[in-house]
Amino acid sequence: MCNLYNLTTTRDAVVQFSKAMSDKAGWNEPSLNVYPNTLAPIVRVGGDGKREIVSATWGMPTPPAFVKGKADRGVTNIRNVGSPHWRRWLGPTSRCVVPFTSFAEPDPASKVEGGRVPNAWFAQNPDRPLMFFAGFWTPWKGVRKVRDGEQEYELFGFLTTTPNEIVKPIHEKAMPAILTTPEEVALWLTGEWADVKHLQRPLPGNMLVVVDPPENS
Repeated sequence: MCNLYNLTTTRDAVVQFSKAMSDKAGWNEPSLNVYPNTLAPIVRVGGDGKREIVSATWGMPTPPAFVKGKADRGVTNIRNVGSPHWRRWLGPTSRCVVPFTSFAEPDPASKVEGGRVPNAWFAQNPDRPLMFFAGFWTPWKGVRKVRDGEQEYELFGFLTTTPNEIVKPIHEKAMPAILTTPEEVALWLTGEWADVKHLQRPLPGNMLVVVDPPENS
């Protein structure tokens, strides 16, 4: 399960790739590590029909049967789009794309006894070009942290799929569904589900490599 990714690029690169017409996120960090329940930039189609960059919190609402206690910590990775819980967000108005340049998966095989599980990092190539996760977003009102009480949020998560031969040795169950061209981004943001569901597929192995951790990780 991907619960950490990095964005090392410029705002202008995201705007140019995604054809976003406005930036409401105010994001301009040279290297951003994103963890669950933190804010990150996403691109979606706004109420005026134009693409926009906004900040949202990583973690979609959890299916009610799996919420423990008063707080819903959210679901970062979405696999079973046939579930009634997720079907409500399959339409284009609930889709977004999530910019990233590398993502991490825990690598238990590299754990040193007594230490934490290290991460393996993946990118399109060692230069870490910009790519996008195929994602969903929704407004939500609820409790993320008990101490903060009920608040209003805009949440996002992204699709996962079967792992390719690069990711599978580290995480044998899943990898993110990744978009690598402006055409795929445009289709994901505007197409009907029947026309975009094929994008829930593993990236070809020749389009992903293992890279060193980002400097700020």
